[in-house]
Amino acid sequence: MKRLWAPWRMEYILDENKHRTCLFCDISKAGMGRAKDKKNLVLFRGEHCFVLMNKYPYNNGHLMVVPYFHTSTFEGLSDDVLFDLIKTVRHSVNILKKALNPDGFNLGLNFGKVAGAGMESHMHLHIVPRWTGDTDSMPIIAETRVMPEHLKKTYEKLDKLFRK
Repeated sequence: MKRLWAPWRMEYILDENKHRTCLFCDISKAGMGRAKDKKNLVLFRGEHCFVLMNKYPYNNGHLMVVPYFHTSTFEGLSDDVLFDLIKTVRHSVNILKKALNPDGFNLGLNFGKVAGAGMESHMHLHIVPRWTGDTDSMPIIAETRVMPEHLKKTYEKLDKLFRK
């Protein structure tokens, strides 16, 4: 039996409210308090959407851009919200380039459980920085992804640039 030590998962496992409310709506309502945003890994709050780090990332710097409006697809999003969403993605990609110097990016939207949406009730766009050689044998052989930098350290790097 393989074991992977991931103590941050216990908070999610024991959270009794995880299926009763929308995580993204809860975070968007948490206010703009610096301490709450840091706890929720929120890096930026714009007019129509916010940016946060994925707590369970595919790669270091894995961000999500989330509209405040609760919808599972593009339905109900105004042109202003859609424009702001894409502008925020561009801004986030530029900051990731400066902070982490990736070789490329994967951008993704997952609509519906069969499409891989883990949070299927509230649409969000993933930004995953990629580096040449970042797909090593660990995910294939050991079904384990190696994260070379702690989430908190990556958050501090990105937070400085988002606050400029």
